[in-house]
Amino acid sequence: MFLQKIKSFLYLGIFYLTISLVLRIIFIFHPITTADFSFFETIKILLIGVVNDSLVFVLTCPFLALYFLFLSDSKYQKPYGYIILGLLLLFFLYILLIPNNIFKQYGGSIAEIALTFIGIKIIFFSLMLFLPEKRIKIRNILYFVTIFLYVMLIIFNAVSEYFFYNEFGLRYNFIAVDYLIYTNEVIGNIMESYPVVPLFLGIFAIAAIFTIYIYRKTKTELLNLPNLKQKLILLVSFCVLVGISLIGLNFTTKLKSENVFEEEIQANGLPKFYWAFTHNELDYFQFYPVMNQQQADNTFLSQYSSPVLNRNIESGKPELKKNVVLISIESLSADFMEHYGNTQKITPFLDSLADRSLMFTNLYATGNRTVRGLEALTLCIPPTAGESIIKRENNKNKFTTGGVFKSKGYDVKFLYGGYSYFDNMKDFYEGNGYSIVDRNNFKPEEITFANVWGVADEDMAKKAIHTMNAEAKSGKPFFNHWMTVSNHRPFTYPKGKIDIPGDAKSREGGVKYTDYSLRKFFEMAKKQSWYANTVFVIIADHCASSAGDMELPMDKYRIPAMIFSEGFIEPQKFTQTMSQIDVMPTLFGLLNFNYHSKFLGQDVFTKEFQPKAYVATYQDLGFIKDNYLTIISPLKKVKQYTLQEQKNNLSPEFNIYYDENYLKPDSQNKKLVEQTIAAYQSTSYWLKKNKLNR
Repeated sequence: MFLQKIKSFLYLGIFYLTISLVLRIIFIFHPITTADFSFFETIKILLIGVVNDSLVFVLTCPFLALYFLFLSDSKYQKPYGYIILGLLLLFFLYILLIPNNIFKQYGGSIAEIALTFIGIKIIFFSLMLFLPEKRIKIRNILYFVTIFLYVMLIIFNAVSEYFFYNEFGLRYNFIAVDYLIYTNEVIGNIMESYPVVPLFLGIFAIAAIFTIYIYRKTKTELLNLPNLKQKLILLVSFCVLVGISLIGLNFTTKLKSENVFEEEIQANGLPKFYWAFTHNELDYFQFYPVMNQQQADNTFLSQYSSPVLNRNIESGKPELKKNVVLISIESLSADFMEHYGNTQKITPFLDSLADRSLMFTNLYATGNRTVRGLEALTLCIPPTAGESIIKRENNKNKFTTGGVFKSKGYDVKFLYGGYSYFDNMKDFYEGNGYSIVDRNNFKPEEITFANVWGVADEDMAKKAIHTMNAEAKSGKPFFNHWMTVSNHRPFTYPKGKIDIPGDAKSREGGVKYTDYSLRKFFEMAKKQSWYANTVFVIIADHCASSAGDMELPMDKYRIPAMIFSEGFIEPQKFTQTMSQIDVMPTLFGLLNFNYHSKFLGQDVFTKEFQPKAYVATYQDLGFIKDNYLTIISPLKKVKQYTLQEQKNNLSPEFNIYYDENYLKPDSQNKKLVEQTIAAYQSTSYWLKKNKLNR
């Protein structure tokens, strides 16, 4: 009798576990999974995965449990039915008519959702109250809809996890949370990137088939509704299972592995999504290895000529008040360029520009998201655990590159082809003294092509020229930071511009179109009066992909960067290891700027510069120095790898370092471990104490 009452849970559970198992097997054999698993490792992954999935399924069933708990015929009897209906109507009117009701206080669409839900509840409750002969039929319809929603969500989540893994080589993380928040951009991106109509038709069809099967196997539950005693037994049993699941997940989600792919595949995406949603910022001092704070500060600051946080930078030469245009290129991996060995010829302009520029050949991005790249170029500090500072509440009045330019009398702007509210860019840049030019500033006739991420880079290039011409007329030098958008999924752009069709949705096409747009920008810029007195900094925000078989695969963080100015910057290649945070301090050095600095990046041409780089995800923090990669992670873990140089036969001057050997704790370079901890601990501490504010 008891099993009869929980058949719905059993069938849905089996369905969920089956779908999750199939998805996990797909991940194991997915091309992005570069790790090889032995038979026993595969069995271990699948077994841990089944445990995770079982525990998660229990935690997704409260709505179904409540549905069965409130199934009753007695509530439709007089006078209870009329009392309940009256209360529902009053609740509906409360939401509809009271201006400051509890739902409207939450903002957004909460009130509309609540109103819709209560309205539907009133309709069906009224039908079952006034049409008792139709009650069983109506209840069956509602039961079918409930099962269908569960089945569809299970399938939809599996499809979502597949596409997310296909893009990032990971289960849900902070990026997935962003995708939930910025629904307009994300839904638009999905609509433009994938065959949405066939995909959703397939999901609906599969959901309908399995719903019909589960419904036929379990609909007899509705013929004999559970009595109060049975409901209490079901409720207590469910509460016990929820408790066991919470305790179990607290254990299984802490299971770590030497291999990132193993750890991700055996996990369940929903707990990872919840964790990311509730952890915008990680408390360094709670999760990471620490040392005495004074020791950390002294260790970190010893690399500077003046070992204090607030330093005076003196050049000893006349300052050069040249215009500066910083171009952050979306998702431009180093290996897209011919200079790094690519043979597809998708960056002909950037390759030609590199030959005429100061090119940094061994430079690493701090992270794998646009906001990390913008943070590195604007704040010039190592990344910190959790979300980028741009996404945090305490993101204003920081010491920024724009602030340095403003102190020199520059006009400072941030240019972006999309809506700058995305990723909190507008809030961050306006809060730090930048003016903003984004899609809101475009007239309809200025847009020849746009997708969900913004106007085409070519249109933004024209807008940038128009903006800079206006700035030049003011007589003030200008600093403009332009963030491109076209090299982003769905990789759509105007037709007929390059030899890859604009609707091919090809990453190579996105790269080549951005390269084409930059060529057009420079062709237009060269005709302007301000061009000869302008320095251009061109750098990627991050790589196209950061997936690998370890926490921080170094080759996936290498990005191209160059500084170009005709008649001012001599073409050369700087080959030492450096970080994204070093680029702007180096530029200030080239311009002979004297300024008060709180930057933690360095001018690479000073004698104090120490070749090194910082690379990070939202939780793994890495430090590259002296042919070692040191990584610190939550639970106070420390890993270290030796690095092996690998020759690049196509471009011998651009050799690549690969992670070679994982060192056991007693074999690690302790000095570099201390420097790693010191860098990230001090940065986190100074941010917490607002010591990096202007």
